[in-house]
Amino acid sequence: MFDLDHIGDELETVLEQMVERQAPQDDDIFVIGCSTSEVCGKRIGKAGSPQVAEIFFPVLRRFAAKHHLHLAFQCCEHLNRSLVVERETMRRFGLTEVCAVPHYHAGGSMASQAYRQFTHPVLVEGVHAGYGLDIGETMIGMHMRPVAVPMRLAQRSIGEARANPSFSRPRLIGGIRARYTLEDADHFGEEA
Repeated sequence: MFDLDHIGDELETVLEQMVERQAPQDDDIFVIGCSTSEVCGKRIGKAGSPQVAEIFFPVLRRFAAKHHLHLAFQCCEHLNRSLVVERETMRRFGLTEVCAVPHYHAGGSMASQAYRQFTHPVLVEGVHAGYGLDIGETMIGMHMRPVAVPMRLAQRSIGEARANPSFSRPRLIGGIRARYTLEDADHFGEEA
């Protein structure tokens, strides 16, 4: 059941469990897709909640600062799932700026909140994030680096929305002779 008083705590629990499962890498992009409608138990895109966004934003900002991450908030389909980032992030990662300002009916409540809270907000076309959190099945996969790996956590929802966290890892290349750690490579071919 949706409870506005506890969704911030639920988000913090999900974030803590994400770090326990796979800690983020410093100086990476953390992409967040969030349907505040789904958090409230409504259909995605039909009942956005600025109140939910106001609760979530400071939690996400603190988490990003603690782990040295660059936040990227995905807009809804009406803005082609572009993302709100700080101008510094755009420059740091060589991202492509697009021209729009997210609002409640085009972009969504979470992206709108980020745009208003960031110091120098810009919209960018896309990112290649190493860490992600999809709240309400907003489909952030297009903004994750390959290979995106889903995390199965004990806390599976925030409010009424499903929480789907992920991280990315490098592609495993090679065949039967490939090894993926230095230790395995040093022992390749040794008899047990």
